[in-house]
Formats: sequence, structure tokens, C-alpha cells
Amino acid sequence: MSELSAFEYAETPRFRTGRDWFVISHAQDVTCIRIGATAERVVDMMHALSVYLDPAVDLRIDDARTGRRWQGALLALPEVRETIGRLRLPLAAYGGVEVSLFTDNDQLTLTPEMLIVIYARTDRWAFLLDGMGLLERTTAPAPNWMPLRSALRAEPQLAHALQAAADRLGLIEEPHP
Repeated sequence: MSELSAFEYAETPRFRTGRDWFVISHAQDVTCIRIGATAERVVDMMHALSVYLDPAVDLRIDDARTGRRWQGALLALPEVRETIGRLRLPLAAYGGVEVSLFTDNDQLTLTPEMLIVIYARTDRWAFLLDGMGLLERTTAPAPNWMPLRSALRAEPQLAHALQAAADRLGLIEEPHP
């Protein structure tokens, strides 16, 4: 550190940039929170926020690129978190996958468009996000670019990583609609 260190913020919080934001809305007894940041940071936040879920979760993975879907019920949270951790790079690199973790009171979802959406019966998530340094906004910023789901093509690396995750957790593949 130099003598100028006192004038600078020497340590940047893990999830803080000028573009990290969240928007809260309420409908009946459910709080909905949408979170936006860069793809890498959104996937990291999904992993970090999952620690606040119940010890057993339901999981659903929808690959918008291939149309494949997997689901599992009452999975051990540590195993699910480890699997999501292994998926970080392919999810951030390719997108186009929806990963949803469910409990009786919360749903934590990574959307194919690389946003996080939380549905909850409590407002505790707003306090957690504020503590992570995210900026609460009244409205979400307009997206710079949003691909059409129908325009997404299969990516072999992503498909292989998703299949490995499904196998590791013993997820059941749903038939194509």
C-alpha cells in the first residue's frame, strides 16, 4: 500500500459494480426480486445465494438450446451447490439455460437471459442483496441485447456439462413436449 491508499477503496466487494442491481416487486404474499449483472457475476451470485436455501431443495434445469429438461426433488443442498459450482463456466459462457432451486418458501432461478429471479414469502432476500453491495433500483435497466430463445443453437460443451450435472445428482429427464 502506498500513502495514497487511504484515499482509495483498497478492496472491492465481490459482487459490487456499477451495473449490479436488483428490483423488488410484491404480488399478494410473494416478493419477486430480479437481479442483473454481468453473466459471470450472475452465475456467481446464484451460487452464493443458494447457501441461504433450506437443506433440501428441488431442482429443475431447462436447456432452451436443446429443449432438454431435468428435475429432482429433495436433493441435498451441498450437493446441488457443488454441481452448480461446476456449471459456472459453461453457464456464464453460453447462457440459454434456466436453473431453478425450490423450497416451500423460496424459488431461486437463473434465467436463460442471465438474470436471477427470486420468488419468496419473506423479504429477507433484499437485506442479503443489500449486504452483498447490490444497488436497489425502482426499475430494471433496458437490456442492451437480448437473444431470442428460438435462435439459440446447441453448444456441445454446455450440453455435456448439463448431462454430467444431471447424472451426478440423479435428476430425471422429462420427455420433450
